[in-house]
Amino acid sequence: MLTYRAPVPGLSTPHLEFLTGLLAEHRRQSGCRWRKLSPARQALLVLVHLRCGDSLAQLAVSFEVSPATCYRYVGEAVALLAARAPSLEEALAGRRGKVTILDGTIITTFRVRWTSAHKLWWVHRKRTYGVNLQALAGETGNLLWISDGLPGSTHDLTAARRHGVVDAAVRHGLQFWADRGYQGEAPTLITPVRAGKDKPLIPAATAYNRRHAAVRAPGERGFATLKCWQILTRVRCTVSKIGVIARAILALHHATSTPIRMK
Repeated sequence: MLTYRAPVPGLSTPHLEFLTGLLAEHRRQSGCRWRKLSPARQALLVLVHLRCGDSLAQLAVSFEVSPATCYRYVGEAVALLAARAPSLEEALAGRRGKVTILDGTIITTFRVRWTSAHKLWWVHRKRTYGVNLQALAGETGNLLWISDGLPGSTHDLTAARRHGVVDAAVRHGLQFWADRGYQGEAPTLITPVRAGKDKPLIPAATAYNRRHAAVRAPGERGFATLKCWQILTRVRCTVSKIGVIARAILALHHATSTPIRMK
């Protein structure tokens, strides 16, 4: 069998040390006496799986453990990371006076294709099955919060309401910048002006939309950073775990002062 070694793009030693510390502390608290892999090797396995999207079968060969062991290792680490991701209230604390961008994305998955409720997950505008994730980003595109996953057919504004994003903004006295998919919650959500069917926008409205797009553009960078994690481009897990994986990735972004590069 041919084997090879390759770097994990975008990550550095502080991220490995952070996850290693989490796993070592978890093992100490749970009274674990022995594992096939050390905390550092388990952390490396999980980071390779999340960042590079390697399957459990590939990881099993590379780390000389069984696929079942890989499954347990990944599930354990992802749960620990997701528990450290900022909650909605934590993400909004201290945001008064700052630009906060609300956006949604679809994570493609075909795991629901043959289920009885497959129509719930069909995203007509994308022509694919997927999971709807909502996120908040700062003025520089740094991700602040990520929601659980909802069926892909869920409208963005409906998803924001279900996750309590609109209510949280009202409680904290904030306004979020959002795209046209969130129209209907003014003035809490600042959205661009939509042109009428037979009525073009006046010059003032066009200029306003340009300014709005310039403010909201960094939010797109936040999701672009998230989708650099290949696990979200080749989803093999059940749809209920996609939101947990996204929050685990968010926790890694917040873990250290060392930024995670796009590539």
